[in-house]
Amino acid sequence: MKTTLLLSMAATPLAAFAQQKPNIVIYIADDHGCLQSEPYGDTFVRTPNMARLANEGMTFDQAFVASPASGPSRAALLSGLMPARNGAEANHTTPRADTQILVKRLQGLGYEVAAIGKIAHGKEQADMNHFDYLQITGNIREKLAGTVKAYLDKRTSQKPLCLLVGDRRPHVSWIEQNIYDTSRITLPDYLIDTPETREHWGRYLTDITGLDESIGQVDKYAEEYFGNRNYLFIYTADHGAQWPFGKWNLYDKGTRTAMLARWKGKIEPGTRTAAMVSWIDLMPTLIDIAGGKPVENIDGKSFREVLFNKDKKHREIIYTTHTNDGNMNVYPMRAVRTEKYKYIRNLLPDCYHSNHSDIHRKDGAGAYWDSWDEAARTDKEAAEKIRHYYQRPAEEFYDIVNDPDEKHNLANNPAYKEEMQRMSVLLDKWMSDQGDTQRLTKKPYPLSGPTPHECNLKKEPKKKK
Repeated sequence: MKTTLLLSMAATPLAAFAQQKPNIVIYIADDHGCLQSEPYGDTFVRTPNMARLANEGMTFDQAFVASPASGPSRAALLSGLMPARNGAEANHTTPRADTQILVKRLQGLGYEVAAIGKIAHGKEQADMNHFDYLQITGNIREKLAGTVKAYLDKRTSQKPLCLLVGDRRPHVSWIEQNIYDTSRITLPDYLIDTPETREHWGRYLTDITGLDESIGQVDKYAEEYFGNRNYLFIYTADHGAQWPFGKWNLYDKGTRTAMLARWKGKIEPGTRTAAMVSWIDLMPTLIDIAGGKPVENIDGKSFREVLFNKDKKHREIIYTTHTNDGNMNVYPMRAVRTEKYKYIRNLLPDCYHSNHSDIHRKDGAGAYWDSWDEAARTDKEAAEKIRHYYQRPAEEFYDIVNDPDEKHNLANNPAYKEEMQRMSVLLDKWMSDQGDTQRLTKKPYPLSGPTPHECNLKKEPKKKK
């Protein structure tokens, strides 16, 4: 009897303590350019659930990923470390297991941590995180929310829950169905306007709308499950879209990401913040919210007070890095960004920038590239866009405030020489501190040779007549 009483007394405060900790849902998209959503100004694409999250919570206008490729980006999220320090510098490479500490830290704070869909990049990276529950769903689109509901319906644990949901949308290949009228589409001006481009853009937007529907479903299931509504919901994406100048690039179209956070009773509805935050900051923020001590020897830092609208600033400087994605994209670059300026250093300016899209030109991904080449034969503006896509100078410098689309490279403008030199020195020091060796394991494509697409054509077997 005495033992039973002691056990009961011990269990009660633990249960109460568990209830004090917020439940957390992090919904992660794959390749979603934030500007293609209602909270970030797009009035054409339909994303009502993202809009609702923004209205009920906080929109981050200056959120950035560590690297614009899935593997390095997700390894940074799960470690709080930049790619050179966690080991996953190139895409499709694996971080060191000892760096992937987010899940372990949350478990140590009493959480059950579940991952459904694409959270880590590949099964090996997922397994090294030791999730309490892991279901890698693949590219199932419409079934993702149902998979989340099935997990919640069967869950019996009384621990606070951190649920990570990974949607592969709008990663290529984009859905074949197109719900948008392509004649009404206004393409971003960095793309070449052809019927093929419009068709693919419509399919990309269709996937975003499908993603948005799933966000709403998962949010509904979570609210029904948690009941007391004491939970934090965050939507974000691992980097920009697989369009030219987006994914695999250090322009804002590649590294700036959507981040919407709602926590009823904690986060003031309808707020926006200009505080600069990075994906490496998510890990220490979640630990902070869960009641843990600050994590030592990481690159990230908690932005908890930004969520509560107490801090208006977080970072003065954002660093981003990209190395390569297999042998499809071998174009290493590094960047440093402030609220006003961005400095990009292209480490191999005498080589082609390229990626899967223009190399393979697959339906639902980069098939529009043939129409671009055709347009460039007679259209000088189209030809210049393609040239800029393939060839970059050693240094790029942009006034982000006056040139948010990064169209006007000021690297050779004497008026910006001093500021550019200052940011170049900052980048040098950061790379040294990070142990960034600039190591490449794949051969680049020199400008003196054929384009990567032409190289690929030579490798493809001839079709039988």
